[in-house]
Amino acid sequence: MTVSRRLFMAAAVTTAVAASSTTLAPAAATRPGGAAPPFRIPVGPGDSPERLVAKASQVRPTARQIAWQKLEQTAFLHFGVNTFTGLEWGTGDEDPDLFRPSGLDTDQWARALRDGGFRLAVLTVKHHDGFVLYPSRYTKHSVASSSWRGGKGDVLRSFADSLRRYGIKVGVYISPADENQYLDGVYANGSKRAPRIIPTLLPDDDRAAERPRSFTLDATDYGAHMLNQLYEVLTEYGPVDEVWFDGAQGRIPPDKVETYDWDSWYTLIRALAPDATMAVRGPDVRWVGNEGGLAREDEWSVVPVKDSGNGSIDYALRYDAPDQGSREALAEARSVAQYLQWWPAECDVSIRPGWFYHEDQQPKSVEELTDIWFRSVGRNSVLLLNIPPDRRGLLPDADVARLREFRERIRKELPKDLARGVRTRHDRAAGTVTVDLGRAREVDRIRLAEDIRSGQQLENAVVEVRDGDGWRTVTEVRTVGASRVVTLAEPVTARWWRLRVTRSRRTVRIAEFGLYRSEV
Repeated sequence: MTVSRRLFMAAAVTTAVAASSTTLAPAAATRPGGAAPPFRIPVGPGDSPERLVAKASQVRPTARQIAWQKLEQTAFLHFGVNTFTGLEWGTGDEDPDLFRPSGLDTDQWARALRDGGFRLAVLTVKHHDGFVLYPSRYTKHSVASSSWRGGKGDVLRSFADSLRRYGIKVGVYISPADENQYLDGVYANGSKRAPRIIPTLLPDDDRAAERPRSFTLDATDYGAHMLNQLYEVLTEYGPVDEVWFDGAQGRIPPDKVETYDWDSWYTLIRALAPDATMAVRGPDVRWVGNEGGLAREDEWSVVPVKDSGNGSIDYALRYDAPDQGSREALAEARSVAQYLQWWPAECDVSIRPGWFYHEDQQPKSVEELTDIWFRSVGRNSVLLLNIPPDRRGLLPDADVARLREFRERIRKELPKDLARGVRTRHDRAAGTVTVDLGRAREVDRIRLAEDIRSGQQLENAVVEVRDGDGWRTVTEVRTVGASRVVTLAEPVTARWWRLRVTRSRRTVRIAEFGLYRSEV
């Protein structure tokens, strides 16, 4: 993706609030001259702290990032040969015939996910062991070598068809690490990057007569293997909405590290699935830094990053740093950061202790899942919840029931926006949104959102109520972004409510100021 090299002059910081309705006039899709707003801006050690903040205020999300953020809650399904061995990280030399789900029903997966409120699901098409859940032309370590369904089974096909049937977007995880390809002498074999034609047609290739669209991309032997599998997945299974990578390396000697061909992989994905989000080792979405599903109290979507080789970017600060994007964090990263980038956080966690199914484990409680939701979706992040299918090829009954209970609990936490449709006043000069509920109402949950089409600008705000002594503060927030949900310690009863921005980078545009009374 082309990186804008323009430098941006410091702009005056204002606390003006533009709107508080969820129905806003469309933000400008392009900048003057037709250029897209920058999702990445170059920075350097010569930038002053004030200039860094001014540049951060200019960063905007892409259309695919905005669409991803709106999902709020997505699912992960870890399923494969590990489901039958009991391992979390396979060895690559497993007998493919171990994979024999007795009653695979991906419609059951899709129904459970729909009923649980999920709008996108990611399947482990290939985990670190290298076993592939569709009949790939480029490896025998796949469902085609299993006696399951006579070697004609295709989990990915069934998964994609079922999700679309139930209105859920399709995501795929193809592990960069591959223990099987290491054993076959392909992964980390020391080969040099060289131009490779993708797809690499094999003898008697069923696609030869079709003359498929091809690409010439630089890659190692293993990089080409990944490109060929990406090509299969992205051209033969319908639209893919997310491609999920991690940065895992195989469990191999340190001198055998495979340097991944990120640039070529990204190029192919953008060409074949231009609307797909690339996460979390990708340019669109970052890992939050833990596997507990927990975002930081103040989670910024604009963060400092640096090049990490072969077209990939990485955190300028530690991946688990307690602060990734405040003024102080931007200044701290100044000596190493090369860009400021819109790189929002995804919070991954499993409903069970393991990522793959283990018979002796049980799902998290509704209370645990609810706490995770408030500390992920409620903190400007998207929740990625793993629900592993069992050896039957079904989501366990306990997990399915828990998903329904979880969705109902969130509905009760935020049952009805009391501020929807009531009289609202905007004061740009004062930077306030004032809501008249018509009569005194009890409130104990507050939901805020910026219109992120105009960036993430809010750095501090207070929520106030008016009583006989004037306005008094009931809570304070430092960041909002796409979603911020605040739980009040005790319900507050008032007719007049006000959001007042006290510090921002540029103009703050509020998309939501919701007031709720929990039914829990």
